[in-house]
Amino acid sequence: MNFDCPEQELVYLLSKKNMSLSAAESCTGGLISKMITDIAGSSQVFLGGVIVYSNKSKTDILKIEKELLNTKGAVSQEVALKMAESASIIFNSDFSLSATGIAGPEGGSLEKPVGTVYTGFKYNTNNSEVVKHSFTGDREEIRLKTAVYCINHLILYLRNL
Repeated sequence: MNFDCPEQELVYLLSKKNMSLSAAESCTGGLISKMITDIAGSSQVFLGGVIVYSNKSKTDILKIEKELLNTKGAVSQEVALKMAESASIIFNSDFSLSATGIAGPEGGSLEKPVGTVYTGFKYNTNNSEVVKHSFTGDREEIRLKTAVYCINHLILYLRNL
């Protein structure tokens, strides 16, 4: 089957497998959700997403502990995992994804330079994973690379189910 874009294939695969998806986005600011909901029929498989740009919203909406944010930082493997897990619970979805990172142009450090992004995935099998990225480019490019990665990652996972 031919698809015009990866988002279309993602929606098709989720629909074909009768599975659902949710998202918790920070650095992408809703871009992943937008890309998915641009596809006709996505409402059958995409249950919803939250933009949790501030630490306060991560705590208030996703119930991520302040201590975790203070010790590990919002841009961390642990927070990305909690974001994905919380989205899965909030929306009761088969799959969930998360993205947290530093898109720039400022905000980076030696330990976490601009382009550091963690993407989290929670699967219906109760398995989860987090991938650390070191993207290059300007703010827009880093956000787009993050969104495209998440969509393609889920496509590959679903193809192998």
